[in-house]
Amino acid sequence: MKRISTFFILIASIYTQAQEPYYDNIDLKLRGVALKTELTSLITKTHTRNLSYSQVWDAIKVTDIDPTNPTRVILLYGYNKTSTGNDAYYGLKNNNGGDAGQWNREHTYAKSLGNPPLGTSGPGADAHHLRASDVKRNADRGNLKFIDGNGTSKKVGSGWYPGDEWKGDVARMMMYMYVRYETRTLPANVGFGSTTQTPDGMIDLFLKWNAEDPVSEIEIQRNAYLGDNSKPYAQGNRNPFIDNPYLATLIWGGPIADNTWKSLSTTVNYLEKNHGAKAYTKKNNILITTSNTIKSVQVFNSFGQSVRSLDNTKNLKTIELKGFEKGIYILKINGENYSTNLRVIIH
Repeated sequence: MKRISTFFILIASIYTQAQEPYYDNIDLKLRGVALKTELTSLITKTHTRNLSYSQVWDAIKVTDIDPTNPTRVILLYGYNKTSTGNDAYYGLKNNNGGDAGQWNREHTYAKSLGNPPLGTSGPGADAHHLRASDVKRNADRGNLKFIDGNGTSKKVGSGWYPGDEWKGDVARMMMYMYVRYETRTLPANVGFGSTTQTPDGMIDLFLKWNAEDPVSEIEIQRNAYLGDNSKPYAQGNRNPFIDNPYLATLIWGGPIADNTWKSLSTTVNYLEKNHGAKAYTKKNNILITTSNTIKSVQVFNSFGQSVRSLDNTKNLKTIELKGFEKGIYILKINGENYSTNLRVIIH
């Protein structure tokens, strides 16, 4: 399918090394599918322990423990902190099983939605997407695909909204599953959303949720344990999108997620060098400088929509365009004998 992101040549930026040592050998100058491929290699290579489905119980009793009370776990989709019903936010640590009032292992990427179905080993026993969840609430979700909504967890139309507090967790787990298992766990099979604005099948819903709902303490706790090979029920690999949600922006675009690595610059200013053009961002403005004269500039947002057009520039070599909202923009710059495309990010 044609889309503006494939028509344009998106120019990569120079970024500094990430703070988390786990990513020391990742080339963070890469963008798009190339960066995703490197992350796939990393989280697959470091996935050194495959948990059995029964071992997942023991893993969850550590990863999902309430940091303020070690006798209970935090329940995905839960929201009532005083209830013991199926809307409960907490469940007793050892009250796990399949009966009413207990918690069980929620396959956030529903087993039946995999291609082929995930089962209870391999991706079906990957603790990065298995969460403690109330038995009844888990059954209410079943294998419904995720859908946008608001408020607390509930069925919305023919889909399942995980709740305002949990939508970011879900998005980052689904991103992990896609990067780790690729075509077996396609985002469009587990969530409603368009894939037309991304280069490889990520859906816009998960990018939206990843940007709207910051990483939580329970996500950080889970990721730290599962990535630590010294722990008895760890896998050895990490979820990159918990470590830094901005990696999703660099791979798939969409709304700009939080960049948690301060050493990872977010200034995008690279170019097709033979044309001598550069584009910088300054607050909500875009500054374009060239060694040649500029005839016209068109600005497109990340959805390929034209948001600004400038002609009759009087052959200027420097132009400042003002008043942009946060987002990713593609610049199409035309000169006397050249045309070039640059990408910038407004934060």
